[in-house]
Amino acid sequence: MSGDVSGDVRVVICDDQALVRAGFRVLVDTTPGLTVVGEAGDGAEAVEVIRRERPDVALMDIQMPGMDGIEATRRLLGGEDPPPVRILILTTFDLDRYVFTALHAGASGFLLKDTPPEDLLAAIGVIADGEALLSPRVTRKLVAEFTRRPQVAVGANRRLDEITDREREVLVLIANGMSNTEIADELHLSHSTVKFHVSRLLAKLGARDRAQLVIAAYESGLMNHR
Repeated sequence: MSGDVSGDVRVVICDDQALVRAGFRVLVDTTPGLTVVGEAGDGAEAVEVIRRERPDVALMDIQMPGMDGIEATRRLLGGEDPPPVRILILTTFDLDRYVFTALHAGASGFLLKDTPPEDLLAAIGVIADGEALLSPRVTRKLVAEFTRRPQVAVGANRRLDEITDREREVLVLIANGMSNTEIADELHLSHSTVKFHVSRLLAKLGARDRAQLVIAAYESGLMNHR
C-alpha cells in the first residue's frame, strides 16, 4: 500500500503523549500532499484546535485525560454546524465498545496504533476522500457483534425500503468493507456510477459518510441473513 496522497490534506494530531504526536508529525509532514496544521494533548483541546483550524482529517487518540477522543468526536460532529473534518480514531486497544461508540459518534475510521506507517498514510488519504476505513481486525469484530444482535432498527428498515435493488447491492458491499474501486469491479460498473449510488445511499439513509452506511446496513438487519 502506497503512502502517497494526492491533493493538499490538512491534518490535526490529537494524542496525550508528546512523543507520539512528534512521531506522527514527522511522518505526516514529510509526506507530499499532507500538512500538520495543529496538535492537541486532550479532548477539550482537540475540539478547540479542530474548530479553529478546520482540518480535513484529525488523528484522534481515544484515551486522553479529561475529555476522551470519543467524546471530543461527538462534540465536534454532533452539533448543528459541525466542522468539515473526518476523524480517524487511533488506539492501542482493539475493544468492541470503542469501535461502536466511535462510529456512532461520527468517526470515519478506526485503526490500531501498531498499523504500519505506510498504511496509516494511505488511511489518511482514504478518509480525506470521504471513504470509511476500518482495519481488518476491527471489521471482523464489527461484523461479529452486529450478527449477534437480535434487535433490528425499525427506522433503518423503513429507510431501506426506499433504496433500489442496485443500491442495496452497493450497500452490502460497503458494509463488507469494499472501496468504490472494488465495488465497481465486483458489479462491473464504472467508478462514477458507483460514486453516484453511494451518494444516493447517503442521501436516502441520512448518513454522513460511509461509516454510517455500514452501521445502517447492520442495524437494519440487512447483513444478518448473509
